Amino acid sequence: MIFNLNKRIFVFALMVLPVPFTTQAPFAQWSDARQQDGCEEAGAVMAMAWAQGKKTITKENARKEIIAISDFELKKYGEYRDISLPDLRSWVFIGYFKYNEKKVRVLENIKLEDLKKELKKGNLVLVPTDGRALKNPFFKAPGPERHLVVLKAYDPKKKEFVTNDPGTRKGENYRYPENILFKAIRAYPTGYHLPIKEIKKTMLVVEK
Repeated sequence: MIFNLNKRIFVFALMVLPVPFTTQAPFAQWSDARQQDGCEEAGAVMAMAWAQGKKTITKENARKEIIAISDFELKKYGEYRDISLPDLRSWVFIGYFKYNEKKVRVLENIKLEDLKKELKKGNLVLVPTDGRALKNPFFKAPGPERHLVVLKAYDPKKKEFVTNDPGTRKGENYRYPENILFKAIRAYPTGYHLPIKEIKKTMLVVEK
């Protein structure tokens, strides 16, 4: 951040959390249901890599981890497809990765400013969305109805969120306008395309 009061120049550096990127299907093996429905697992893999200070994730390691998490969920809980945020927290972050439960939390009934506040604190934010409402041109039409996105910065100048979106190989540093992203946020239950009876705005926050 640079201030020059005499010349009235103000330059603010955008702080983007260094979150390694992976798609949910690193080798485009979309026929594998564990990868086809692996956005939550991929989001957790990225979040944990960041929390552990890793700089990158290889495609092979990402694929192995996403599949291993899905197999763990299926064996222990009977489901690996659409995973709610509370279950993602307890099953994956705490159950699979053994991450400190005090450093991962789910918040409900959130406002737009809540997303910005957590990112400003240096925390990572994961949000469940109606993927079709995101209007991402790189999704296979019409887009996923249930999709998780990782938020790693907010650009106040452009009013955009900088994300790692596991649903496309072009998802690293993908930007969504704040109004589109927040409108798309929609909690979904654990299961397989179970009915969504009401719109709930939720987020999962990961701290280092």
